[in-house]
Amino acid sequence: MRLHAATLLVRDYDEAIEFFTTKLGFHIAEDSDLGGGKRWVRVTPTPDTAGLLLARAVGAEQVAAIGKAAGGRVAFFLHTDDFATRHAELCSRGVYFREQPRREAYGMVAVFEDLYGNPWDLVGPGQS
Repeated sequence: MRLHAATLLVRDYDEAIEFFTTKLGFHIAEDSDLGGGKRWVRVTPTPDTAGLLLARAVGAEQVAAIGKAAGGRVAFFLHTDDFATRHAELCSRGVYFREQPRREAYGMVAVFEDLYGNPWDLVGPGQS
């Protein structure tokens, strides 16, 4: 078995696709019309990896949960072999980082936000 996708509640399919493809450089793995305004939209960091299923929130409870994927904790972790380059690239694309990069025992890390305010870690090897 392998993880295929994790669901991320979004306000709008197209605005979420725009953020993930333009700002983060993700790929659209699937985008299928399911009828009734629903779509099956999956984005991935690279073509052969697990990704996110972008699910448009329906109803007050789901709408209220947008941006709270892990209750305020970091929910998603992007690993890169070249932290400095990837950090600079994301900054140049307008990705909002909550903090400056910092060194931890496991490597370099910086917390950024997706378009709904969910915190993500950008993580790379220990070199600065």
